[in-house]
Amino acid sequence: MATLSIVATPIGNLEDITLRAIRVLKEADIVLCEDTRVTKHLLDKYDIATPTMRYDAHSTPTQQERIFSLLDEGKHVALVSDAGTPGISDPGTHLVGLVRKRLGEEVTIEAIPGPSALTAALSISGLSLASFIFLGFLPQKKGRQTLFTEIARSERAVVLYESPHRIIKTLETFAEMMPERTVAIGRELTKIHEEFVSGSADELLAYFIAHPDKVRGEFVVIVGGL
Repeated sequence: MATLSIVATPIGNLEDITLRAIRVLKEADIVLCEDTRVTKHLLDKYDIATPTMRYDAHSTPTQQERIFSLLDEGKHVALVSDAGTPGISDPGTHLVGLVRKRLGEEVTIEAIPGPSALTAALSISGLSLASFIFLGFLPQKKGRQTLFTEIARSERAVVLYESPHRIIKTLETFAEMMPERTVAIGRELTKIHEEFVSGSADELLAYFIAHPDKVRGEFVVIVGGL
């Protein structure tokens, strides 16, 4: 039976990969990846010679058909993202949905769990997180303000991803709409310049304005609950 393996890969430090993930990537017939150049660094480190094929949010129906053909032939296909667990704010979700709908029980879809920026940030936040809401990346324009209003009203903690181009603006909005809430930010988690800071939105805004060299990389933002 064909297999589609959803393989979590490191979010920064290449040592953060499971033994099972390495084995599966070696055994697979092909590895689907967002950027073959990024994934090549990981594969080279662990002497994995499996062929790769690009699959991302811009993949065409023709590319999707090629993947279906591989699975129809009984191949073992592994899916990775550039970093972390596929399907978490990631185009992998769409592919898994298509495979389930089209091939159903003809394909075994298995999770190869591992790193995730979401769980990494939560684990070191020190915030009370019995329950939380995860929003992924906020929309750049349409619906963005509506989500900010929902965050301000939420009694639960809210977790989101943010880009360096919008983190200052996001903190300005938090400072205006929810000045009493604790905000924690994980930046470049597991990488050389890893950093974790927390405080009010005003405090974090002042910090990043004073340190513009730190307004870069990947951000995980946690807004504490009420």
